[in-house]
Amino acid sequence: MPEYAPLELPEDPKLAGNITHFARALRRAGVPIGPGRVIDAIRAVEAAGFTEKRDFYWTLHACFVNRPEHRAVFAQIFRLYWRDPRYLEHMMSYMIPAVRGVQEERKARSAEKRAAEALLDGAEAPDLSQGEEGEETEIEIDASLTMSSEERLRTLDFEQMSVAEIAEAKRMIARLSLPVKPIKSRRAQASLRGQRVDAARTLRQSMRQGGDLHKIALKQPRPRWPNLVVLCDISGSMSQYSRMVLHFLHAVANEKGAGWAKVHAFTFGTRLTNITRHLRQRDVDAALAAAGAEAQDWEGGTRIGSCLETFNRDWSRRVMGQGAVVLVITDGLDRDSPDRLAKQMERLHLSSRRLIWLNPLLRWEGFAPKAQGIAAMLPHVDSFRAGHSIASLQDLAAAISRPDDMGEKDRLMRLIGVQGV
Repeated sequence: MPEYAPLELPEDPKLAGNITHFARALRRAGVPIGPGRVIDAIRAVEAAGFTEKRDFYWTLHACFVNRPEHRAVFAQIFRLYWRDPRYLEHMMSYMIPAVRGVQEERKARSAEKRAAEALLDGAEAPDLSQGEEGEETEIEIDASLTMSSEERLRTLDFEQMSVAEIAEAKRMIARLSLPVKPIKSRRAQASLRGQRVDAARTLRQSMRQGGDLHKIALKQPRPRWPNLVVLCDISGSMSQYSRMVLHFLHAVANEKGAGWAKVHAFTFGTRLTNITRHLRQRDVDAALAAAGAEAQDWEGGTRIGSCLETFNRDWSRRVMGQGAVVLVITDGLDRDSPDRLAKQMERLHLSSRRLIWLNPLLRWEGFAPKAQGIAAMLPHVDSFRAGHSIASLQDLAAAISRPDDMGEKDRLMRLIGVQGV
């Protein structure tokens, strides 16, 4: 245990108290912070000074954040707690439902809702039951028109979920499945109702009967199941979505009787990482912790073309045999050359039985393939679908079962054609 010398504080240590309350808010939002880190933060601020906001931010960041997924939560709580003078009103706007047509609706950005819940823990919301003159107002609500909490959670964007909602969403995702229909192979198996004559078996049976032909043996194609190959983007813009998708992949990889021969998973940001063996662990927390330790480029940049080139060169022949179904989860915002990306996507498409692209940006109404990376990838996929909620993951099972399902590809390809003109 480290030993700390007596800490010299002013007679009225309000800054130390504020840092302590700030650390409590982070802990409520899911950031593991103990008393030792609080003491370290106070000492670090004392050493660095309190003259520049930027220095103060990164001083506390160095003391409280040691995992990539905590950066967004820290940034939002810091902004609300230290920078916004009207932060309480700002947070209340996320916790109190607004009346449609009176207050302009705006969805919270990444981690804002979790930050608001953490800072308002224990605070009482204003009593809206009293009118301006103290008279009680009775409001009737038709419960038949309201969604259940589970139904609302199904359609809620992963980025807009609170800590409690994320925990419940993970439990719902653990129950999801991704069944696939078997593929008819060239190899055959014996069948009493087969459509083809098994000449070899018929002759063997006749030889046992002295050359007499008593029964014609039949055969039918032997069913087989394809591999599932998943390429998941873990760059900064995809961090929350990729974590929920990895929870889903863990459930698929450990489900018995789902139909997949093997499930192979890769993450990519600035480099490609194979996390297949980690997803085979039964405990989801241990599996994702090991996968996170293996992939060193969490919340970094994005080089889709380079990572796909590595996959096509080093892994394609190992995991893409016998017609694998490929899922690519990314927003398509790439730093590589569009021509290089298009070439690698074309090669990946030719190697796969079916290539499906899940893009969380498709959740926005009016989404158009304006980014060069998206325009380069789109022509080389079989289906283009949203991947931002539990409902979108459930719809994925139907898309895999329907070979003719193209999602939003046709509509967006027409937009590319219009833009090209």
